[in-house]
Amino acid sequence: MIQTLIEVDVNKPAEAQAEVIHNRWHPDIPMARTVKPGDEFRIQCLDWTGGQINNDDSANDIRDVDLTKVHYLSGPIGVEGAEPGDLLVVDILDVGVLPESAWGFTGLFARENGGGFLTEHYPEARKACWDYSGVWASSRHIPHVKFPGTMHPGLIGCLPSADLLKTWNTREQALYDTDPDRVPALATLPFEPTAVMGGLTGAARDKAAAEGARTVPPREHGGNCDIKNLSRGSTVYFPVYVKGAGLSMGDIHFSQGDGEITFCGAIEMAGYLDIRVSLIKGGVAKYGVTNPIFKPSRIDPSYSDYLIFEGISVDEDGKQYYLDAHVAYRRACLNAIEYLKKFGYSGAQAYGILGTAPVEGHISGIVDIPNACATLWLPTGIFDFDISLNADGPKAVDFGGVDMARTS
Repeated sequence: MIQTLIEVDVNKPAEAQAEVIHNRWHPDIPMARTVKPGDEFRIQCLDWTGGQINNDDSANDIRDVDLTKVHYLSGPIGVEGAEPGDLLVVDILDVGVLPESAWGFTGLFARENGGGFLTEHYPEARKACWDYSGVWASSRHIPHVKFPGTMHPGLIGCLPSADLLKTWNTREQALYDTDPDRVPALATLPFEPTAVMGGLTGAARDKAAAEGARTVPPREHGGNCDIKNLSRGSTVYFPVYVKGAGLSMGDIHFSQGDGEITFCGAIEMAGYLDIRVSLIKGGVAKYGVTNPIFKPSRIDPSYSDYLIFEGISVDEDGKQYYLDAHVAYRRACLNAIEYLKKFGYSGAQAYGILGTAPVEGHISGIVDIPNACATLWLPTGIFDFDISLNADGPKAVDFGGVDMARTS
């Protein structure tokens, strides 16, 4: 059997497991475990909030979640012989559910607490809980939809060097300073009080916690990339910045749509990764690598029928943007939501579907001035009723008043 290198306890506060958990990026965090190239091992992970969300019918926990604490990552894993300039090759052999926590959640975050891609349209906290039946996910809060999960780590990457950390903090502070009162904020800056710094203690911990980069965005080292196809059978090539590489991971998803548009948009869960590591010495220079390179899994849900919704670089108020793929994808998502509402879903439920189901997001055109064209591919097979277009118009389904959980 594969060796479990890191175990976590879902019933224990993340802060009490700091030997093998951290929620900031910093080069001084010591390796929690060390392996050799070629080793295969299992890493268990808490859900990204560290157990702040409950399996119930209230969204109060989504409204009140402390986002200064996330993400809780398992690691770092040191790899013998890894040096700056190498590529760390990570084969994801398997991804699974922890039996003691076999459920997941999706949240629409309140605008004042992080929001989401469509926060102007859905500013209030909402929640859906999901149950698993083997590879299948379904939710009591979003009826008439079921799909197989492409389980994957939303967040995986290596420790930054001191110079890279300084670069991150400098550029993100400069962006934040352009509009420091914006809600949601333009960037998540270092915040010492809730930092969990692995095995660091005392003055060393306090100094690193004050500098440590938050885990919210993806960066040059990988991080929170939320690539739904990084499931079992995939490979990632990470640039190494510190001796030993310092590989950490977490934010396990049962399933996710491209873009994870609700922010807490995947089906979030505690879980495990089985991985194998190896090295390409000097691989950064050999292959001209700046950001990680990903090779997706060959094992993905297979859908042959989609409805494709288009969006262009014109916002909801009719304002024209120049080749803005962000605006275009938002409009594609909004168009899909309006379509699903015609069949009886609430806007929040439709939004939740796009964040969790295996939808495909594409930049279909990026050169035809002034409009970028983005498309959202919605697989029709995830529904247990017909959502196709016909001359008779949409036939609404009776949902019995069921909706996503609200706050009280």
